[in-house]
Amino acid sequence: HLSHYQLTLEPNTVFFARPPKGIPDDDAAWDIQEHCQRLLADAGYAQYEVSAYAKPGRQCAHNLNYWRFGDYLGIGAGAHGKISSGAEEHVLRRWKHKHPQTYLASAGTAASIGGDEIVPRERLPFEYMLNLLRLHEGFRLSDFEASTGLAASVIAVPLARALAQGWMTRQGERVVPTELGRRFTNDVVELFLG
Repeated sequence: HLSHYQLTLEPNTVFFARPPKGIPDDDAAWDIQEHCQRLLADAGYAQYEVSAYAKPGRQCAHNLNYWRFGDYLGIGAGAHGKISSGAEEHVLRRWKHKHPQTYLASAGTAASIGGDEIVPRERLPFEYMLNLLRLHEGFRLSDFEASTGLAASVIAVPLARALAQGWMTRQGERVVPTELGRRFTNDVVELFLG
């Protein structure tokens, strides 16, 4: 498994405030991306996620759990977790205090929790797509229903738009992002904001 992605200068960071010299423009960055994709393919690595490559059978199971909308615990300063409750049909996101001293002073107690949120049902399609559309394999509509507790009909309109744009294809029950859709993942995901 190998992760490959372009450097992103995030607001409120030192890099954003004082960017290093020589950062390539968008065209040069795309050329670099394509060159790296060719090098990795020539070395036997297949791209299976927006920024992940692996040799056959060597995909990162840990990351696949995130991208398939699986559950995970957040342990440690700044950690985030996601727990789904099938019986209560909700998704709980919880995060720990991000400052190590604050977290350590309260570790092992409820005070270590920085916050939590039950994801509103109307936001679940967006949250699901934010993860699943990173994967080249796409998703099955029945998996969407099982993971969110929502009927697939709630995504019919945005899905139809994505299909019409050529951003996705439908293969029976499976919905798969196209190469064009993978280039515009953020635009595709936005369709599901509701």
